[in-house]
Amino acid sequence: MVAVVPDPIPARMKALNRAEICDVNFIEYVRQWHGDARQRPAPAEPILPGSSLDAQGFDALFESQLASRHLDLMARVLRVQNKVFYTIGSSGHEGNALVARAARHTDPAFLHYRSGAFMAERFRQLPGMDPVMDAALSFAASCDDPASGGRHKVWGSKPLWVLPQTSTIASHLPKALGTAMAIETARRIGHRLPIPDDSIVICSFGDASANHATAQTAFNTAAWAAYQRLPAPVLFVCEDNGIGISVKTPEGWIADSFSRRPGLDYFFADGLDLATGHAQVQRALDHCRSTRRPTFLHLRTTRLMGHAGTDFEIEWRPLQELCAIEATDPLLRSAQIALESGWMTVPAVLERYEAMRARCFAAAEAADQRPKLGALAEIMAPLAPYTPAAVLAEACRTPAAEAREAAFGSVEQLPERQPPRHLAIQINQALHDLLCKYPSSLLFGEDVAQKGGVYTVSKGLLKAFGPRRVFNTLLDETMILGMAQGLANLGMLPIPEIQYLAYLHNAADQLRGEACSLQFFSNDQYRNPMLVRIAGLGYQKGFGGHFHNDNSIAALRDIPGLVVGCASRGDDAAMMLRTLAALAQVDGRVAVFLEPIALYMTKDLHAPGDGQWLFPYPAPDQALVLGEGRVYAAEANDLVIFTYGNGVPMSLRAARTIEAEQGWQVRVVDLRWLVPLNAGFIAEQAADARRVLVVDEGRHSAGVGEGVITALVEAGLGHLPLQRVCGADTYTPLAGAAMCVLPSDNAVTSAARVLAQDH
Repeated sequence: MVAVVPDPIPARMKALNRAEICDVNFIEYVRQWHGDARQRPAPAEPILPGSSLDAQGFDALFESQLASRHLDLMARVLRVQNKVFYTIGSSGHEGNALVARAARHTDPAFLHYRSGAFMAERFRQLPGMDPVMDAALSFAASCDDPASGGRHKVWGSKPLWVLPQTSTIASHLPKALGTAMAIETARRIGHRLPIPDDSIVICSFGDASANHATAQTAFNTAAWAAYQRLPAPVLFVCEDNGIGISVKTPEGWIADSFSRRPGLDYFFADGLDLATGHAQVQRALDHCRSTRRPTFLHLRTTRLMGHAGTDFEIEWRPLQELCAIEATDPLLRSAQIALESGWMTVPAVLERYEAMRARCFAAAEAADQRPKLGALAEIMAPLAPYTPAAVLAEACRTPAAEAREAAFGSVEQLPERQPPRHLAIQINQALHDLLCKYPSSLLFGEDVAQKGGVYTVSKGLLKAFGPRRVFNTLLDETMILGMAQGLANLGMLPIPEIQYLAYLHNAADQLRGEACSLQFFSNDQYRNPMLVRIAGLGYQKGFGGHFHNDNSIAALRDIPGLVVGCASRGDDAAMMLRTLAALAQVDGRVAVFLEPIALYMTKDLHAPGDGQWLFPYPAPDQALVLGEGRVYAAEANDLVIFTYGNGVPMSLRAARTIEAEQGWQVRVVDLRWLVPLNAGFIAEQAADARRVLVVDEGRHSAGVGEGVITALVEAGLGHLPLQRVCGADTYTPLAGAAMCVLPSDNAVTSAARVLAQDH
């Protein structure tokens, strides 16, 4: 049943903004109500005949709806006074309070930004919490905001298991599904969950967002899991208001698209009518919890007041269309239920409405007086926490001896007892150690299990640790990283593999917009630690073209809070992996381990058979310090070469030629840590240099070399004679042509000759 606003609309209302009109609509509708009231129901009785919603439950839901609405109205008023800094509201979506009422506060929730009523209702499940004041602090960007500490207006709460989301379209769906699948994963590996074992995951989004590629990858993976009977208890809640900013969703599109989709169990609920929608929402949620299957709840909503406060719909949308939409306001229907059932009188409804208005404005005025973030260090504090001593201690903590013996076969087969080995073998050995050390760690990706990875780097891990901890995924990097976030959300240590660096780019927002932002936007209350392995860089003799020789890490370099390490030799790789895992465990960091494919099998440095790129496996109590590079010929200062990855053996070979040609002593500095660059270490190594050469296998634009040169200039060393050798700004071609666009030994020696001529 839809309440109808008296027509024609008074002329004075046409001059008001739409927020004022929605406000006036409600007041006038209640004042003019002349329907017949039933006898007041008892609290435990149905609010209306045939409804599953009792009167007391309705009362709570109505209160949550009012709180959400008046927070929206307050935001529109106080925005012009610079007391509120966010005006994307929840008006028209207040029916999502039904989902909160049907769920538990321990069901992790990843919410649409129009979730004010959901939050207000969920707050009821824990005593002593105030949804209005918490929201007001967030609107005001106060550092007392318990969700984000004033960093963003987000719906989030640590005690209520609402993980804060930003506004990247649909980007939260993969990690929501990953969290749902992680519930079963935890049971399978014996990991103790921080939530009840029968929890489900709530994930809400708009009808427009349902079309996004990131959403579709989550739906596809959910169906893929259901097809294999893998538990994935996620409740996808599509809040269908029929429009995305100004683009209308075709009538019936969501129902037609999702009601017949295999693997997604479809339910519809009327979010505009509490009395009707209650049972529909409850059925969907009960189904998800009992079957452990991915469930799609199509929740009917509407959008009032435009997309945000800056969206003046009257300028682009017909007035009669706006009036028709405003007549479907769910608060009008809730007022009608309250009056028709006899639960409330007209004065009581109006009194409650105005009391909530006063409460929201009072909270907003109080929040405006609370402190704001004002210093850079304060703002950045939760972004990249780092406790060096604790991280190093954790990195050097050794796995249990018996676990290592079981994983490697015997004491005699422990890797530190073996001859020096190359990079791929030592990465493999280090991964064995990590899985021994962390019982809740899991390694997964494309082809990593039975095959052992394209380059056999994960060979033997499936046999040693079993399919519950080492498993293949579908070919979808977005979902691989979404799964990683889900596992991390529930306390496990994910070690996902991205098969090639080129494959990361279509999924990079799962790192940029989601994983690395969680600590920042939750004020370090939530963490999703992970260690992402990515095979990449160039120099495979032109094999596979740019998809297998991607030399650009620019997409990783500007992600706040991310750590990227790149080892050029096996012993460094093993120690770096221990440190990256410790960063994840201790400080909750998101870390990337970049593996130079071309060095996987490299054994020799200067001449075939010299074995100079084979190194002993470091004992399990050895690790690297974040930011610490490796220096070759530390006393040499005629020329200092800064490089990483494939550039390290290249520069060492070139150094021998340069020393012979120029008579210089050459120091080679392996940066090892690419994000963040250690500017102090770079300056320290260049302080006594007579000349500097930067060898960067990345591209000319946005490469690591730019960061090295910037560090030198900012340290006052810009006067040093300097040359840069780097890749060209192009994709890597096939076959021998690849060597025309990538740095080479000859290019390094040629740059040294230029330095000799100029100086």
